[in-house]
Amino acid sequence: MLVGVPKEIKVHEYRVGLVPASVRELVHHGHSVVVEKGAGLGIGFDDAAYKAAGAKIAATAREIFAKAEMIVKVKEPQPAEIKMLREGQVLFTYLHLAADPDQTKGLMKSGAIGIAYETVTSPRGGLPLLAPMSEVAGRMSIQVGAHCLEKEPGGMGVLLGGVPGVAAGKVVILGGGVAGTNAARMAMGLEAHVVVIDKAIEKLYALDLQFGSRLHTVFATMDAIETHVLSADLVIGAVLVPGAAAPRLVTRGMVRRMKKGSVLVDISIDQGGCFETSRPTTHANPTYVVDGVVHYCVANMPGGVARTSTFALNNATLPFVLALADKGHRKALADDPHLRAGLNVAGGRITYKAVADVFRQKYTRAEEALGL
Repeated sequence: MLVGVPKEIKVHEYRVGLVPASVRELVHHGHSVVVEKGAGLGIGFDDAAYKAAGAKIAATAREIFAKAEMIVKVKEPQPAEIKMLREGQVLFTYLHLAADPDQTKGLMKSGAIGIAYETVTSPRGGLPLLAPMSEVAGRMSIQVGAHCLEKEPGGMGVLLGGVPGVAAGKVVILGGGVAGTNAARMAMGLEAHVVVIDKAIEKLYALDLQFGSRLHTVFATMDAIETHVLSADLVIGAVLVPGAAAPRLVTRGMVRRMKKGSVLVDISIDQGGCFETSRPTTHANPTYVVDGVVHYCVANMPGGVARTSTFALNNATLPFVLALADKGHRKALADDPHLRAGLNVAGGRITYKAVADVFRQKYTRAEEALGL
């Protein structure tokens, strides 16, 4: 199979779909790889590194989209890229369709096979291709949140860990999944007062066993969310409904009543955000202020630590890339129900129920769309 890796064009996105080591694996399996010129420069890999791994270098993304049987990316295709997709071409990347009606329409119109990293499952019920970036985003959320609490970005001037004789800052984390757990770990490392709120008792129990009395766990009700958000210095939105839009857990009214100079970091922004006042931002202009509350809503947070993120993502995606290349997408999806769960769009039809539901479109089972 001819696998194509275009350079990411989203604002301040430096990650790349395949690192040279992954290219070498594909070539070892008998496949061809074409990489756009300069695609890996943002993480320290020049074209010579890709050539040494066996890839060919293309001058433009158009050349790659025109030739490749499978496109491997990181972020969702931008409008210019969607126009270059063709019927039957496999696109393997993050899609986050539930928060993006224009992209959904574009992918349907293209007739391409859209497989989303974020909905591929594991035998244990996890999301193995989302987990690495959730780990990165969770850890980053405390790093950026601590900075936003400083005066210069508009924060109230609070040091999360406090100092002897001065109380630590309060961090409230909405969601106890992978991102939330990693955020809690980092916040506790800074010696903040940390509260995790989740509606799944089993997650709260697991967190309590893992962290003990250093972490405070609270069952999610609107009353609990309101009580803790209003007293927080930093709130992390780490809520995930796989493939669907994130629920809005913090209302505009709550934001209005929060402490001036407190900070909201919305990791869920890729899926629409879990704060009513959230809107996507970029690394170039990451924050804005609503009612005196600093909002950090960067839609590709892990892109800020692009090298770490790219290696972590490749570790998770490479086995699936190899399966798709070795077997062809139809057999690979037929053989692996967990990879098949990643199929969101195929031949102009929506094949992921949560996406179909949010847009009130017809849902087609993956098996039917693939003729299995």
